[in-house]
Amino acid sequence: MDKELIINALGPEIRVALMENNALVEIYVERQDEANISGNIYKGRIQRVLPGMQAAFVEAGLKQAAFIYVDEVLNGRNPPPEGMYIKNENEYAEEDESQAEEESGPISGRGTGAAPEGRPPIEQMLKEGQELLVQVARSPIGSKGARLTTYISLPGRFLVLMPTVDHLGISRRIADEAERTRLRELVESMRTHPYGYIVRTAAEGVSADVLAQDMEFLNNLWNDIQQRYQEVSAPSMLHQELTVTLRCVRDLLAHEADRVIIDAPAVYKTVKQFIQKFMPRLKNSVSLYTGEEPIFDAYNLEVDVQRALKKKVWLKCGGYIVIEITEALVAIDVNTGRYVGKRNFAETILKTNLEAVKEIAYQIRLRNLGGIIILDFIDMESKADQEKVYNTLKEALSRDKAKTNVLPMSDMGLIQMTRKRVVKSLPRMMCEPCFYCEGEGMLLSRRSICYNVFRDVRRQGAETRPSKIQIKVHPVIADLLLGQESSLISDLEEQVNRQICIYPQRDYHLEQYEITEVLEDGLN
Repeated sequence: MDKELIINALGPEIRVALMENNALVEIYVERQDEANISGNIYKGRIQRVLPGMQAAFVEAGLKQAAFIYVDEVLNGRNPPPEGMYIKNENEYAEEDESQAEEESGPISGRGTGAAPEGRPPIEQMLKEGQELLVQVARSPIGSKGARLTTYISLPGRFLVLMPTVDHLGISRRIADEAERTRLRELVESMRTHPYGYIVRTAAEGVSADVLAQDMEFLNNLWNDIQQRYQEVSAPSMLHQELTVTLRCVRDLLAHEADRVIIDAPAVYKTVKQFIQKFMPRLKNSVSLYTGEEPIFDAYNLEVDVQRALKKKVWLKCGGYIVIEITEALVAIDVNTGRYVGKRNFAETILKTNLEAVKEIAYQIRLRNLGGIIILDFIDMESKADQEKVYNTLKEALSRDKAKTNVLPMSDMGLIQMTRKRVVKSLPRMMCEPCFYCEGEGMLLSRRSICYNVFRDVRRQGAETRPSKIQIKVHPVIADLLLGQESSLISDLEEQVNRQICIYPQRDYHLEQYEITEVLEDGLN
């Protein structure tokens, strides 16, 4: 499969697109004032402990207070005393190892908000004003502050260092058992501290010397972070993760992409230096784009990016899916649309659902949708058809690096799934609530607005003084009141015994109107 990383760094934001066979499958966007802080390490201070939620708010120097759950607190002691580390094999199951291997973000605990059995409650572990070393497990999303953990992880090119746990894991993507054994024995023999390590997919076939260099680099980085913790006051940032460009090059090049094309000479130079230092065998995989046409236009990416922001996505068969993003969950609805099929109704539904499955998996990955996701498929009576749609969905999601969990289809044709969420989704990154409808997604109908005007005028009642009523409205509403609803105005004039004058206002919101009583002598 032909894979490329296309980096657009000319302009006010950086966009990194991962393409597979000339199709956009993932996109990462970073702006200077909205940079992804997942993976950053801070010296924070406890603001408030919430026993009822088994969580605490932490001041880490961010725009809004961050929070940490009880099971993300390392025995309530940060940084841990020399030689004191938690050893718990169950904390990092195989699926967590794969997740850490695929993401540059930190490994964290379960984050359920409930005190694990056998561990003290959060009010006994943390106190207001206490300082602690924390890492961002999830960037702020919407009104929610950053989520923190004290289980630090530092990703390198071949290893992920976990200095707070004594654990050794191997990426699930390394399938050869002999190679897994070789890597495990190598890392175990090189460990000089009871630190935990996860061997990343990129380490497959790598020599002992190269692994040792990566381990030494990560160990030194952790020592520097601990040293800074002792020297600075809270709140302070101790370590900043790589930019989105270098993060994508580190994590995607070689295993997710074969080459990188960059349009900004300065960024191209930075990436070349980074690759020369950490990934020298891939130094010929990077090239500078010099075409006159913008790089995203040259690779036909702009259309795909705009399509990824639309609520309605059409399927090739003529059906479509509708994607609704709410605060609590994402709802995706499947519809037959223009597709009427060729044979029978059941076959039409199955074909639409199966095509929708592939598009849903693609859109979830492209838009980076996370949290709870509800899929509403067209009802199927056949259990075999339901099972086919469910299995096809699981297979389509298997190519997604983010951890997903899919429940079987319910009797109502619903599938509930979850997807690990670390950063903002693409729509939340690139869009904002409509200032017109204030995020409601709907406006009052024009007729409803006319009837509201009618009722407000009626409330003023009849007037014995010689006067008239002046109504200022949006031009569209004015046309409706003077045209289709003109009889409404005539009846209203009789009821209130006054003349009514309509004045269009181009700068008015569609729902906005103003009713004013004007005396005949010109005084209000």
